[in-house]
Amino acid sequence: MKKFLIIASFFASISFVNAQVFTGKGDTKFQVGANFQEYGSGVIVTYDYGIGKNMSVGLTSLYLLGIKEINSEKPNFDDRFDLRARFSANIADVFNIEEKVDIYPGLNIGVKNFGAHLGARYFFTPGFGVYSEIQFPIAMYDNDPIGFEKYNNQFNFSIGASFNL
Repeated sequence: MKKFLIIASFFASISFVNAQVFTGKGDTKFQVGANFQEYGSGVIVTYDYGIGKNMSVGLTSLYLLGIKEINSEKPNFDDRFDLRARFSANIADVFNIEEKVDIYPGLNIGVKNFGAHLGARYFFTPGFGVYSEIQFPIAMYDNDPIGFEKYNNQFNFSIGASFNL
């Protein structure tokens, strides 16, 4: 019960913080987190740069650490690694919640596929917050991925820390 009260107090105090999450052109965000997908888990980093009131571009890099071997074979570096360029539409102001939350759907093109993402950020202070994001392929370069080609080529979920730069 004591832990529940501490956690409830923590989340209640979050609502009193007032730091605008996405400020538009020139805004920069760096995120680092844990990534989870069917064939493994790993580390993900993203960088976003605001190019307009509701637009940002950036990069995502992902490296899988905990993975399943296939037929007792271990994947190579290029099977574990993915790099993507991304475009996001920062739409929190549409819902009038931009003071606390940033919601950003977008598209990404990478080494493994063309895909989409949907994420949300919440900043506790002007410089630090948390984020959660899902990513999924729309079109894979290989229509029938087998073996290690499935790594970084499927629905994935990430959660972590977000920083204003």
